[in-house]
Amino acid sequence: MRAPLISKVAIAVALATAASASVTTTAVAGTTSVDTAIADAARSAAFAHASQTGLTDRSGLVATDVMADGDGDQHVRFSQTYRALPVVGADIVVHLTASSKYLGVTRASDEPVSLPTVAAKVTVKQARDRAASVVSEGTASTPRLIVRVQHGRSVLAYETRVAVNGDAAASRKVVLDASTGGVISDAAALEGFISPKLERRLKALGGRAAPSLDGSVAAGKPEKPGGGSYPAPAVGTGLSMYSGTVTLNTTRTAASSYSLVDGTRGKAEIRDARNRVLSESRVLSGASTMTDADNSWGNGTTSDTNTAGVDAQFGLASTFDFYKDTLGRSGIRDDGVGPAGVVHYATNYGNAGWSDGCWCMVYGDGDGVFFTKPLTQLDITGHELTHGVVSATAGLETDYSVYGDQIGEPGSLNESLADIFAVAVEFDTDTAGHTPDYLLGEDLGLAQGFLRRLDRPSLDVLEGAVDYWSPAAPQTEVHAGSGVSSHAFYLLAEGSGRKTVNGVEYDSPTYDGSTVTGIGRDKAVAIFYQALTRYMVSSTDFHDARTATLQAAADLYGQGGTEYQAVDEAWAAVNVTAANG
Repeated sequence: MRAPLISKVAIAVALATAASASVTTTAVAGTTSVDTAIADAARSAAFAHASQTGLTDRSGLVATDVMADGDGDQHVRFSQTYRALPVVGADIVVHLTASSKYLGVTRASDEPVSLPTVAAKVTVKQARDRAASVVSEGTASTPRLIVRVQHGRSVLAYETRVAVNGDAAASRKVVLDASTGGVISDAAALEGFISPKLERRLKALGGRAAPSLDGSVAAGKPEKPGGGSYPAPAVGTGLSMYSGTVTLNTTRTAASSYSLVDGTRGKAEIRDARNRVLSESRVLSGASTMTDADNSWGNGTTSDTNTAGVDAQFGLASTFDFYKDTLGRSGIRDDGVGPAGVVHYATNYGNAGWSDGCWCMVYGDGDGVFFTKPLTQLDITGHELTHGVVSATAGLETDYSVYGDQIGEPGSLNESLADIFAVAVEFDTDTAGHTPDYLLGEDLGLAQGFLRRLDRPSLDVLEGAVDYWSPAAPQTEVHAGSGVSSHAFYLLAEGSGRKTVNGVEYDSPTYDGSTVTGIGRDKAVAIFYQALTRYMVSSTDFHDARTATLQAAADLYGQGGTEYQAVDEAWAAVNVTAANG
């Protein structure tokens, strides 16, 4: 396969307006003159083509990502400012040739950002008090004034984080209308693998999950340590709960002391929350370093607190390796920094999730009722870390219904991409303790045998997943709605009809009864990743995703070729077409 090539580092943050030739630049560690020059060229092109990019003389651009393809084409992702205020929901990606000539733009909003005034009627104190009142027992941080753009409409707004009893897993992000004080959105700050709606349903059903465990393989001997100074890199072994015996890269801190810090993967680390709740700002700093005396970690059961750390650390390493080795992405932000997380979070926390607030994973030990084991399975980690990747790239946004349920096609696409790349992590890792498949949450111990699946999503009756797009998609709960693009991905990778992969049987239908021939998982993964990083923005819906993946296929394998046609057929097979967009 021709893998997408990325050249991305932390770049200068620069603001420019069409009304001023001056540019204010703040240097960031790792900035290169090449990336800065590309960002400057993209900014100039964006203002020169304002009729296409939607910019005005009051617009500013903040470059957040610079990418270059194998053929030299360049892509620069920008967030906007409006009269110096940050704008949420009007991000753009400017596309350039290898010689930095303008090719086009991908926009989150079809309408230019515009407000009659940026003077808020609601004071900062009023906004803080109002945000705190929205969330039971909430404590609000200082609000920031922003321009919120949604469905083409610009609103002056306050955005604030609301802490709940110092618990990162319960924190909310509240956005208020700065003119009226009305609530625009009240969103969970942590992306949980088990949605609130599913959690309610599982508790209503009663019973208890029976997770598949694989801690039966005897642990091998860790690498024999040598002398020398500390800290020093080391290689140990871990007896996990779900993946058998695994190799762990650790750090030797003393003659008989090792920490679960992986210096070979950007200091990826799992820490121990010791069943405490921690605020977003203290999730990592407030947790304890995980240590072991002989570099042989865990025993495959919950009787050893290090076992959860083994599974979680193995998941961090496997996900980091997949993104770096397969897609050329070094870390969640592509900055070389390894992922981090904490296990044993809180008491009776039956979930695991990604938090933008701490930029880390949070793993619970189970709720003690339905889930009685830590939620540290490999596909859970791959799924949640991918939410971090999405946050660092397209930033796909989730809407909320009047009942508080997560809805909207961008949110469904976010969940779908997390499932797609979690599956890819499994196939890339392929441990002796776990056979990779197109199922999600198959080790949770649910009666239906999985939480979600890509070949025929509607077999997930717990979340009511859908196989095909319909006009109801914008109002569908995001985990249920994720089936549309997940199904399209499976069809692109494996094709329609009956098939057995690694001993697992699949039977993938199509909306129109058509037959789809797959192009292979590697190519499908490359296309969806190229689409995510280059052509998706915060408001991308399923029809936009079809366009994005078609363009990605053209980038990687040629316009109108086999792969391009297969992408078109896969989306048509889930009822996403140019005609019904």
